[in-house]
Amino acid sequence: MRKLVYYIATTLDGFIAGPDGADPTGPNGFWPIPEDYIRHLVAEYPETLPVHARQALSVTAEGTHFDTVLEGRRSYEIGLAAGIADAYPHLRHLVFSRTLTEVPGPAVELVADDPVATVRELKRQEGKDIWLLGGAELAGSLYAEIDTLILKAGPLTLGDGIPLFSRKAAFDPRPWTLSDHTVLAGGAVFLTYTRATD
Repeated sequence: MRKLVYYIATTLDGFIAGPDGADPTGPNGFWPIPEDYIRHLVAEYPETLPVHARQALSVTAEGTHFDTVLEGRRSYEIGLAAGIADAYPHLRHLVFSRTLTEVPGPAVELVADDPVATVRELKRQEGKDIWLLGGAELAGSLYAEIDTLILKAGPLTLGDGIPLFSRKAAFDPRPWTLSDHTVLAGGAVFLTYTRATD
C-alpha cells in the first residue's frame, strides 16, 4: 500500500514559513539554500524540485519516491503569485480547496472533497508514495493519515511563523521511529521518521 509522506522543510523551532506564509526560499525569503542541500535534493529527491528548478539544474530524473503531490490552497497560491500554474507537471498534482472554483494549471486536479477520504482512496491505488507538500492546514487535517515524516531541518530559528501542523489539528500524541538521517556539511539535516507501530 502506498504511504502518505509529509516531506517538508522546517526550522529548528518547527516552522515551515514566516508569519505571513510567504515562500521562505523566494526572492525576499530568509531561508538560505546551500549548494550541498541542492545537490542532495537532485540526487535523492529530484521529483520534489519544482519545474523551474528542474529546468535550471537540467534535472530530468523521474525520482524514486513519489508520483503524486498534495498541497493546500495557500501553498498553491504561492506558486501562482510567482507565475507558476503547475510547479510539478511531472507528478500527479492535487490541490485541496473549498474556495477555489478553478485552477490555471490544466493538469492540476482541484479537490473540494474531504482530504482524509481522498488520501485513503489514493493509498489504495497502485503507484509510488504520496508527497504531502503542505501547508500546515492540510497537514493538520491529514495528521492521522501520515505514515512517514521527512523533515528537512534547516540550521535556523524563527521564533514565530507557520508551524508544521495547523494549530487546529487535534491533540493526538503519536510516537515515531527514526529510520534514516543525513547530515549535510552546510548544517541541514534530513530526518526520516516512520510511524511507530503498537
